[in-house]
Formats: sequence, C-alpha cells, structure tokens
Amino acid sequence: MKAIEIATYGAPEVLRLCERPAPVSGAGELLIRVSASGVNRPDVLQRTGNYPVPPGASDLPGLEVAGVVVSGDAQAMLEAGFRPGDRVCALVAGGGYAELCVAPVAQCLPIPRGLSDVQAASLPETFFTVWSNVFDRVKLQRGETLLIQGGTSGIGVTAIALAKAFGSTVIATAGSDEKCAACLSLGADHAINYKTHDFVEEIKRITAGAGVDVILDMVAGDYIARELTCLAEDGRLAVIAVQGGVKSEINAGLLLRRRLTVTGSTLRPRPVAFKAAIAQALKVHVWPLLESGQVTPVIYETFDAAGDDSGSGAAKAHALMESNKHVGKIVLTWGAT
Repeated sequence: MKAIEIATYGAPEVLRLCERPAPVSGAGELLIRVSASGVNRPDVLQRTGNYPVPPGASDLPGLEVAGVVVSGDAQAMLEAGFRPGDRVCALVAGGGYAELCVAPVAQCLPIPRGLSDVQAASLPETFFTVWSNVFDRVKLQRGETLLIQGGTSGIGVTAIALAKAFGSTVIATAGSDEKCAACLSLGADHAINYKTHDFVEEIKRITAGAGVDVILDMVAGDYIARELTCLAEDGRLAVIAVQGGVKSEINAGLLLRRRLTVTGSTLRPRPVAFKAAIAQALKVHVWPLLESGQVTPVIYETFDAAGDDSGSGAAKAHALMESNKHVGKIVLTWGAT
C-alpha cells in the first residue's frame, strides 16, 4: 500500500510518500480501504517529535479515517453490524495516512447518511474529543454557557456545533476579526478576537459579571489562571492541549470559594473500551444530528495525499495546519468522494 511516513522529525517536508506492507487485522479489528484521512494537530506534534506514538500503534501519522470495510474479525464485525463493503469512519491510534488502515471494530461508526467520505473522515478525532470532554467530563447542560478557546480549529467548530445543537450559549475566541466572523456564522453567540481584546474582560461584559459555566481550553499555560476568573460558581474547565505551555499558576482560594473544577484528558492512549463507549454515545446522540443536517462537518481544504509522488499533499496540509489560517478541518484524500 501507499502511505505517508515521517522520514525524520522536522518541518512538513519530512512527510514522505512510501510503500508499506498492508496491515493485517487481528482480534476485534477490521481492515479499512481508506479514501480520506483527517489531519489533526497531534499529527503535527508527532511529526516534530513532540507526541510519542503509544506502544503498539503504527508509526504512521493519522488518527481518523473513512473508507470501506475490506475484512476483519468476523464475530466482532457481526456483533457490531458491519460487513465487508460497508462505508465506515474510524478513530485510530495511528496509521491513518495510508491506503489501508486497521481499526478496532468498537471505534468504527457507519458513515452518516448523506455525508461524503471526506466529510466522514473529519469526524472521529474531534467529535470523540469534544463529546468525551465537554459532555462526559464536565457535563455541559442545556442553558449553560460554554467558552471555546480557538473556535475555528477542528475541535472548535465541532464544539460550537454540538453545544448549540444541545441548547447551550457559545462564546468563542479566535485570532482575527475574520475568524471571529466565521465563528458567528457557524453558530457561536459571541466571538472575541483575543489579539485585540482581553477575553477576561469580554467574558465579564458579555455575561454581566456572572461568568461562564464551562471552558474548553487548548492553550493551558498562563491562560488557566485567567480562565478561572471567567468561571461562574460551580464552573468547570476542561484542558485538552497545552499549546501555551505546561506550567500554570492558579489561585487556589478562587477554586475553593467558587467551587470550581479543573480537569484534563488526552484521548489517544486511552483503552479501546473507553473509546468504544464514546462511539456508542455519538451513534445515539450525535449521528442523527449529522444525518438530519442539524450538525454539518466544516471542511476547509482537501489535499491529494500522494501529491506529486513525493508526499507533498500531506506536507502542504501540515503547513496549512501550522499557519493557523484554516477554519475547520483539513483532509487528505486517497481517491475519495
């Protein structure tokens, strides 16, 4: 099979088209002929040597795919309702940048009716992450207010869509007026340009001093102390990335007085059973919204994975990701429709 490998740690140009042996599915797994692979920030971190591959996972980047079932564990597939030829999307621990990819059956979902393979490939990583953190861990409720740091990222656009679909008020931050406008067009109730406005003061203004109930944070670092001042009583902060650094200072007294919760998680190293529970929740609660059109994937740009036989398509996708110019998801295609 053709695949995109990381030749050495470095700039996007280290991504290289290569030939690899086709993977073989094992117990509880199925083999997918991939037509589209989602591109995510962890792929960039892996390429630069800042995100170690979990034990047993493929060294190839790529955490989400869409395509057609080729074969697999017959009993596991039967129990999950999958057959060869079915269109599926899947969350994987690696190996997504390839024409063939093995995935745990429990982490596969049928492609929602009406969606293309490209749209489906954009779903697993961000939808699993947002559901797990915003709805499972910090339990955003109807009528509550959610602050999303980075509203135009893949995670951000997903969080906007799901929070609005389930009846919450959404405030998003972004790094330009154009991106703020994009957040509003995607359904956010308010958008804050964090380069020209202090989001702490803006949150106070928007909420009349009450604060927000939940914050989804991909920055960490010195943001955390500032975010705690934005939380309402019994507010919850979910940290899912540390783009601003791993060290933070907090006012512990504020935690006590306002009964605040600070939590965090990473998805990639969690066991299959954990991800399987998320998959089932998405199938029940979110897949109907995708099929009805109430929630729509946001695709910014697609790239031919093979490019000009040098892997340049993947390199261009990573360069775009690092530029932060995109709004929504970036997807690699392997002859996808």
